[in-house]
Amino acid sequence: MTRRLRILVTAFGPFPGVPLNPSQRTARDLLRLRRPALADVEIVFEILPTRWSVLPHLDTLMDEQAFDGVLLLGVAARRRHVGLEARAMNAARPFPDAQGRHPPGRRLAPRGPDDYRSTAPVLPWASALRRCGIAAAASGDAGRYLCNAAYFHALAAAQACARSKGAVPPVLFIHLPGRSGIPHGASRASLARGFSGLLVALAAEARRRRGRIRSDCPAT
Repeated sequence: MTRRLRILVTAFGPFPGVPLNPSQRTARDLLRLRRPALADVEIVFEILPTRWSVLPHLDTLMDEQAFDGVLLLGVAARRRHVGLEARAMNAARPFPDAQGRHPPGRRLAPRGPDDYRSTAPVLPWASALRRCGIAAAASGDAGRYLCNAAYFHALAAAQACARSKGAVPPVLFIHLPGRSGIPHGASRASLARGFSGLLVALAAEARRRRGRIRSDCPAT
């Protein structure tokens, strides 16, 4: 029997300057919406502490759960629109986390590549959000803080999955704007609907890629 599709959704906890992280609220809002297209999907929701020490936990989670798709949410207080991140950099700036600790080094993976590109269709999904009335755009810079770091680790795990299984799962990081996380012209409800639709699209893309693996397997 084929197992259910498994998707990971993450949000971050508070950090210096952002005592209430809106990514948690947005994630919970979108997961409350009932979508028939997600009825057969197992969704795992994780709130990641805004600590550099969370990265090994994310690595273990990705390795043990074998997710078919990943949607990571965070906040960029200086932005005005929703940003769909097109890449994650192998770099970290010495910014303190929620415990006042700094990253162990300037590179997230000393022997890793300089960056990883998103494995999700960023441009079409940004367009889909705009059609829902949500100010959204692709972004080529996820910063050098824990949002970028989590994205880099998730994409590294996705590439490892591709090497072992033959297809890479869609992985996407989205930055919410400002301290509210809601772009101008949108509401909390419309943002949840738009992101819920994005989650449906992610599940469909994951299902398509998993189906392609099975169709490529020889008959026995």
